[in-house]
Amino acid sequence: MHVAVLGAGVIGTTTALALAEDGHRVTVIDRQAGPALETSFANGAQISACHAKPWAGPGTPWQAFKWMWQPEAPLLFRPWRWDPPLWAWGMRFLRNCTPGRARVNMERALRMSLYSRAVLVALRQRTNIQYSQVLQGILHIYRTPEEFAEGQKNAENLATLGLPQDVLSPADCVRLEPALAHAAKHDLVGGLMSPADESGDAQLFSAEVMKLAAARGVDFRWSETITRIESDRGQIQRVHTNLVVVEADIFVLAAGSYSPMLARDLGLKLPVYPAKGYSITVEIDTPEAAPTISITDETRYMVFSRLGNKMRVAGTAELTGWDTRLDPVRVDPLIRNAKALFPKVSDYAEVNPWCGLRPATPDSVPIIGTTPIGNLLLNTGHGTLGWTMAMGSARVIADLVSGRTPEIDLEGLGLQRFSGV
Repeated sequence: MHVAVLGAGVIGTTTALALAEDGHRVTVIDRQAGPALETSFANGAQISACHAKPWAGPGTPWQAFKWMWQPEAPLLFRPWRWDPPLWAWGMRFLRNCTPGRARVNMERALRMSLYSRAVLVALRQRTNIQYSQVLQGILHIYRTPEEFAEGQKNAENLATLGLPQDVLSPADCVRLEPALAHAAKHDLVGGLMSPADESGDAQLFSAEVMKLAAARGVDFRWSETITRIESDRGQIQRVHTNLVVVEADIFVLAAGSYSPMLARDLGLKLPVYPAKGYSITVEIDTPEAAPTISITDETRYMVFSRLGNKMRVAGTAELTGWDTRLDPVRVDPLIRNAKALFPKVSDYAEVNPWCGLRPATPDSVPIIGTTPIGNLLLNTGHGTLGWTMAMGSARVIADLVSGRTPEIDLEGLGLQRFSGV
């Protein structure tokens, strides 16, 4: 069967490989010159099932309101802008801010995250793929007793759903990660350890996956922009790019934050809105002062990951539409907090700032599976967990295309959950 994958980020490239491993003929179309050059390029680098807690929760609306007036806030949300897509997305988001909905959404996101992590382990064992991976878990650190108590409560919820975490004292944190000794002297009150989570370079991973897929005959069409999707009688007939027309039996939409724009041609409304995230990447001058374990600073809403001789620092979410401009004001907190937590890692003269649009759904659960268009499958809306969920999402798509029952329950993961809402 000929399958066209629209998008070549970490989601699109892994989907292409999974399909090729099943023996399908695969064509991938992307407007960039190579794999994972947008959202997946310089993300937080974590494969973090531990971050399955949805953004939408009982306390989120009030917190977002307080942050509304702070340019450096972890979540920047300005509802007074003329932005109907954001307003529609925001109404759905508010409906998910109840305790019951938050619990359901956490289970759905964690289900895919744990499955995907297992599929990634299998790929690594099968191919020995290398991507600056660190397999020592993710350490969450807390600066106040109140936040630590809330973190432990969240950990209890995750544990009941299949993700155990270890509760650590400040001394435990330093024994596990000596580079935190500086923080322990000041305001570190405790930590949580997710030992089975990982980190790694998502862009490098995508490039290596592309090579594996290309070796199986996948045709990657780079620097081609999709201009139109042509359909008739409930089926996609062909995809037009600025250079060619591509026909296929099945199409997989994996275009991240731009998926709603492409779906519009087909009469589909996807509740996906971009959440702009920022990162910096610095060269490590003093290796012994740099973290060896990926760290999530739960007080600063930032992550720190070791990528060989570099340290990636990422965080913040900005709901300002499809604006890809980099705002220096949003970069400053990353630099400032990196210096405070790891002052000797680098001189921070060159920080290589980056921003990218993460495709967020109102419930923090991806949209995977079938659509009313008979030969269109969706693999989008992964938000901040695209790198975490990539391999599992790809495997599900390949199962559906190949006529197999997926290995995990797809309840609550499809577009159908938004019908009538």
